[in-house]
Amino acid sequence: MHALSSLLLLGGVAVQHVFAHPGTSTANVDAAILKRSVDDFVAKEEPIALKELLCNIGASGCYAQGASAGIVVASPSRSDPDYWYTWTRDAALVFKAIVDRFVYKYDAGLQKNIQEYIAAQAKLQTVSNPSGGLSDGQGLGEAKYYVDLSPFTGGWGRPQRDGPALRAIAMIAYSKWLVANGYTSTARDVVWPIIKNDLAYTTQYWSRPGFDLWEEVNGMSFFTTAAQHRALVEGSVLAKSLGTTCAGCDAIAPQILCFQQTYWTTNNGGYARANINYNSNRQERDANSILASIHSFDPALGCDAGTFQPCSDKALSSHKVVVDSFRSIYTINSGIPAGYAVAVGRYSEDVYYNGNPWYLNTLAAAEQLYDALYVWQQQKSITVTSTSLAFFKDIYPSAAVGTYAAGTKTYTDIYNAVFLFGEGFMKIVEKYTPTDGALDEQFDRNTGKPISAKRLTWSYAAFLTASARRAGIVPVGWGANGGAATSVPSVCSTTTQVGTYSAFTAVSFPANQTPVTTATSATFTKPTVTPTPAPTQSGCPVATAVAVTFTVRKTTNFGQTVKIVGSSDNLGSWDPTKAVALKADQYTSSNPIWRGTLNLSPGQAFSYKYIVVNSDNTVTWEADPNRSYTAPATCTNSASKSDTWQ
Repeated sequence: MHALSSLLLLGGVAVQHVFAHPGTSTANVDAAILKRSVDDFVAKEEPIALKELLCNIGASGCYAQGASAGIVVASPSRSDPDYWYTWTRDAALVFKAIVDRFVYKYDAGLQKNIQEYIAAQAKLQTVSNPSGGLSDGQGLGEAKYYVDLSPFTGGWGRPQRDGPALRAIAMIAYSKWLVANGYTSTARDVVWPIIKNDLAYTTQYWSRPGFDLWEEVNGMSFFTTAAQHRALVEGSVLAKSLGTTCAGCDAIAPQILCFQQTYWTTNNGGYARANINYNSNRQERDANSILASIHSFDPALGCDAGTFQPCSDKALSSHKVVVDSFRSIYTINSGIPAGYAVAVGRYSEDVYYNGNPWYLNTLAAAEQLYDALYVWQQQKSITVTSTSLAFFKDIYPSAAVGTYAAGTKTYTDIYNAVFLFGEGFMKIVEKYTPTDGALDEQFDRNTGKPISAKRLTWSYAAFLTASARRAGIVPVGWGANGGAATSVPSVCSTTTQVGTYSAFTAVSFPANQTPVTTATSATFTKPTVTPTPAPTQSGCPVATAVAVTFTVRKTTNFGQTVKIVGSSDNLGSWDPTKAVALKADQYTSSNPIWRGTLNLSPGQAFSYKYIVVNSDNTVTWEADPNRSYTAPATCTNSASKSDTWQ
């Protein structure tokens, strides 16, 4: 993964004429408030989302008791609706998010989860089910299983052909980490046999109809086709790095990409149809296409339209068409004009639970825009075509066809407008997220109240990936810098290749497979501090907890965030990635204060410092010496501490 070097909106001399310090103009203050409000929401929600996601993974997850190790429970909900199953698709997307997080920053706990997931999937590949068995691969297309790995034999939309491709993609991501860190034999001998089955299924069955990701339409799904293409391209590259081959990957992948182009229609300004080759009265304006785009994202592919990269003209046009299809049908979107974020559902004709917005789809709409911003900054230009013009004009009315280089006013204005558009979707999610941070499947179209499956694991994964892209953290690419990944044959063919399948359930990972190098960036002294015991207090009972408000005066550029970090656990133990973000809700140019409240134990003593986290996630520490503080042990349950940046 790579960190975004800087976001133009987030402060920098080149853009101060558009977004300067708070107080320069009403528009700038509004932009500052929006951005910092989303900062606060992300800082609060991210640890909740990660914790809740892990709670839904067996066997040790707090909501997953009874599930096998490594099994993703779709939701703890066991009635109205019953989601106490594991879906191949959902589990793969969840673990792709986990692997991406793990690759960015090594975490032994996440690694254990990843390895247990791989072992569980190896077993599931061998489970005979209503779709078939492993001998001819057909059983790999089964959609869901009971959480104890036994088959679900009730009526369902089967097969679902996206699951094997998505599962391969998740495992390939971990295999690439293994190879990069010198554990090629583990990737080849432990993980590859499982991946190979899923790739074989994809090469053999990609051209046959199956049920879409919403499990309702039996036809050819854009989301499925995009996932299948990526899996074969990435599988071929991995195979070569392991000294082996992927039979059929190189031959079939271009034909899938060729077929993928047939989903495009110029109706309504242009969008990718969600499904084709089936009978339905739907208009096929569906969040399927937004999800396909973000899960096909590879920064090295730029704005390639063939692979539907997030910043491509076709993907942006499709984004507009899909988002606009929800503007007039949900009461909670009433009065929100074009160019502003709205709650996003699955498709306008949806009747499941009366048809509502979904958290994961609203987050996906934001994530696509953050992906686009990253690429534009890397390539230092934004191109507006006749296909994407309508998208750009909604958020920047003076947009015109052309290519705009970084540093020009038009580039900056468009860039910032897209960023704020993305922030709007995050703000919608915040508005309808309850105070405990739980993310269900849907929120009511009329009231915004969370409904349907509780604590949906995919919703949490969607939040984590959207917030990571917002921070400029992007996953390792899959297209090997273009070439075969983006080459569309002049003539399409539905050729397939019969696969070979083998059971491999003896999954055992060697111990101590840690990164080759561990990054260290400490620029401060970590003092050893022994908390002093709380003294006794006469006359009144000592408070059981003290809410201490820390305030620091620090002038910042737009996009910078001030945080507090220190020697105690609740201050991150000097780890800047675990620092506590402060708020700038009372910040003015004449009184640039940042503040935040910590709940401390009476008499708790610790050292601390303030840091500034820049838009590229680099950290600026205030000067030595370390500060120190001891929470009062008195009758009062609140206190304050005012500082000035040193």
